[in-house]
Amino acid sequence: MADKITKEMTLGEAVSKYPETAAIMLKYGLHCIGCHVASWESIEQGAMGHGLTAAQVKDMVAEMNAAASKQDQALNPEKSKKTKSTKSA
Repeated sequence: MADKITKEMTLGEAVSKYPETAAIMLKYGLHCIGCHVASWESIEQGAMGHGLTAAQVKDMVAEMNAAASKQDQALNPEKSKKTKSTKSA
């Protein structure tokens, strides 16, 4: 399955689509979620600007994708069941 969130996605886009990712970004020290640059700055740009390493950005994006998948499963339980049954077939 392709990642829903990439490091190239803007901060604002990620939070708009997956609000629970805001807490993950805050955990990594990105307190700029409501900042005016969030609408055009990428996750990677914001993270690097706040001193995160490439490895930390990768870990953060992975956590954000895990949270996004949980959100999708909660909102679309039938779709989740179909995906699981297709994978096991």
